Amino acid sequence: MRAKDSARLSAVRLLLAALKQKEVDERKELSDADVVSVVEKMIKQRRESIAQFEQAGRKDLVDAEKFELQVLSGYLPQQMSEAEISQAVEAAMSEAKPAGIKDMGKVMALLKPRLAGRADMGKVSSLVRSRLSG
Repeated sequence: MRAKDSARLSAVRLLLAALKQKEVDERKELSDADVVSVVEKMIKQRRESIAQFEQAGRKDLVDAEKFELQVLSGYLPQQMSEAEISQAVEAAMSEAKPAGIKDMGKVMALLKPRLAGRADMGKVSSLVRSRLSG
């Protein structure tokens, strides 16, 4: 507020409002995992908005959404590297012993709590799918 960075302040206020709304809806204090979940949801919304605004040719809105995405990303834990994600997928697959693509849910159920907030679960899902089908 003192730096007069209104765009950043607006993004932080959106995050705080979303967190407060989740607390009110669930009538409980949010854990760290809940907070990460809310931030991830907001980031996913921003990515979808960016795609839609780019299709519509709205550069001004794309820039605003990208800035909010950058601010929100700062509130997530350190992201894992591709090698670390690949290693986690291998470990989960050896643990779950999937018979094929139909067992993808078992592997993802193991990975989700381990990687939540530290990896893009869409990318993890596609990696698991490629390993199971290949």
